[in-house]
This record gives sequence, C-alpha cells and structure tokens, in this order.
Amino acid sequence: MGILVTGGAGFIGTNFVLRWLDATDEEIVNVDRLTYAGNAALHRSLAAGSGGRSVLVEGDVADAGLVAGVLRRHAPRAVVHFAAETHVDRSIERPGDFVRTNVLGTAALLEACLAHWAGGRRDFRFVHVSTDEVYGSLGPDDAPFTESSPYRPGNPYSASKAAADHLVRAWAGTYSFPAVVVNCSNNYGPYQHPEKLVPLMIKNALSGRALPLYGDGRNVRDWVYVEDCCEALRRVLEDGRTGADYNVGGGVRKTNEEVVEALCGVLDERRPRACGGSHRDLVAFVEDRPGHDRRYAVDFGRMEGELGWRPRETFEGGVRRTVAWYLDNRRWLDGAAGRRGAAARGPGGPPAPAPRA
Repeated sequence: MGILVTGGAGFIGTNFVLRWLDATDEEIVNVDRLTYAGNAALHRSLAAGSGGRSVLVEGDVADAGLVAGVLRRHAPRAVVHFAAETHVDRSIERPGDFVRTNVLGTAALLEACLAHWAGGRRDFRFVHVSTDEVYGSLGPDDAPFTESSPYRPGNPYSASKAAADHLVRAWAGTYSFPAVVVNCSNNYGPYQHPEKLVPLMIKNALSGRALPLYGDGRNVRDWVYVEDCCEALRRVLEDGRTGADYNVGGGVRKTNEEVVEALCGVLDERRPRACGGSHRDLVAFVEDRPGHDRRYAVDFGRMEGELGWRPRETFEGGVRRTVAWYLDNRRWLDGAAGRRGAAARGPGGPPAPAPRA
C-alpha cells in the first residue's frame, strides 16, 4: 500500500526517497537500473537497514514483465516516475539511449500501470516527472513558461522527454488514466552526479582544475533547491488534479556564470586556495555545445494557487547548503566522478582547457 518510484537512485529520486522515509511510515519501492549516475551503495544500504520500508529492485522500467511483477507483489497506491537519461551532452552523443529509456521505457511503464489500475487499484495515481526544457528556449524579454506554453524541444534529451510527456497525456485522455505531469526546472543540491554544472564546478575547484563554462556563460536557467522540488512532488502526489500539468521552479533566474561565481564565493570562504586568489580565477570559457538553449524561466503560479506550494530555500542559502554537503562528502563526490571520469572534462565535452587568468 506504499508507493513505487522509478529511477529513485538518481539525483532527485534519491532526495525524494530519503525525505519519504523520514516523513512517512509507508513502504517505498524503487525500481532502478543503477547506471553510473545512480547512488547504488546508498540505496542498497537503505534497503538492508529499513526493516522492509525501502525496497530496491534492480531493473529496467522498459522491462514490462519486471514492472508488472513488482506491481503485483507490492500493489502500490501510486507511481512516481523519475527514471530517465537526463544529461543533454550525452543525448547529443548517444540519442538512441535517450529514446530507449525516456520514450520506450515510459511507454512500457504506462502499459503496466494501466493494467494495474484497471485491475482494481482504482485510487491509483501516476506522477510523471519531466523538465522545463521541453518548452525550448525563451527570448530575453519573453514571459516565463506556463503549463499552456507550446513544446519546442531543442535537443535529443528534451525531445525524448517531450515525447514521454505526450504519451502520459495520451494515456490520461484515451483511458482516463489518473496521471499528472510535472515539469521541473534546474535542480541542485546533494547527491547530484558531477557531470552536472554545480557538482562539477565544486569538484574541479577543490582539485584546482579549470571550471569550464560553455560559450559566454550567459545562458539563463531557473534554479530550484532539490528539497523544494521534492516537496512539490509530494504535494502533487497527494492533491494534484488528475490530468493536470504543473510547473515547478525556484523563481531564481541565474546565468551559468552567476551560478559558478556564487559557488566560488562560498568555496573561497570555506576552502581558500592554497596558492591564494579566488576560485573564480579557474573559470575557463569553452566552445559552446550544439543546440544550447539560451534562457529558461517557469511560472509556478498553478502550484502555488492550487496546492499552496512555493519554494522555501533562497538561492544563497541553497548554494551554501550544497557546497557544505559536497565538502562534507568529498569521498562520495570523488567516487561518483570516477564512475565516468566526469570531472576530467567539461560538461560532456573534451578535457577542459587551462584556466584563463
């Protein structure tokens, strides 16, 4: 009678599972393929030490038989679908992997969940976790994305997530399947794999390596602290309207360069460079990636108006908490980076050049 999450060993999924176990007495079953980006050791430990409240199933959501068996055994009241390939640079290099997991995996999961719901689990809820990137890029003076904004995905990752969103809506429209789509902006916080901007910059700064920024560093993103995003997902799970879409954002629009400057400022206080100077001196601008969206911003008014949610953490507070966590968990950071050698490169690109003075 608990819930099932897919991809719960990933970044947002891990934070969601930890908060769920702290805040509820319900079982949570996690189906995860445990790829390089998954926190495998943590979730195996949770499964071993939770007295059965946390169950880890190592497997692929695209395996319809496996998912159907999990649904039969645990009869969850809801599914929260995190499982996805999420790194844009990798989607450019290997788009087929993203189509397989994000599109075909979602389709297989929907089929299994439809049978579960139709078989008698009538109070069931399916929450599909997606991204604001499906809306494409905003102009400098455009209003933030709303739930009615047209989809204009600009890279293989966002296109695969857009396709998954449409599948979920098609299931809701065709079968009256009780699904909700949540489009989240850029999350940051603990347990994020260091192929992503924030942990990559912290990792490289602590090692005295270049901090690579694409293009001119002026691409704008909407940043939300991961705990706030997890709380939003819990609100949607419990009280969101079936068939509705919800945007979740932090209301904090920062360029990538501004984010890195904020991280460097905290690192200068907490871990000054032995050679003197600021960690900002390590910033190096590298060739931009193809199809790099210029600006994102989301309007989360529906979340606030219908569900009473708005982000609690400030950007400054979230950055301090994030840096502190990675400093306190350096061994985890080094181990995660080593799984794919992420910190030796720019975000998905070639080895970072020498820093500019």
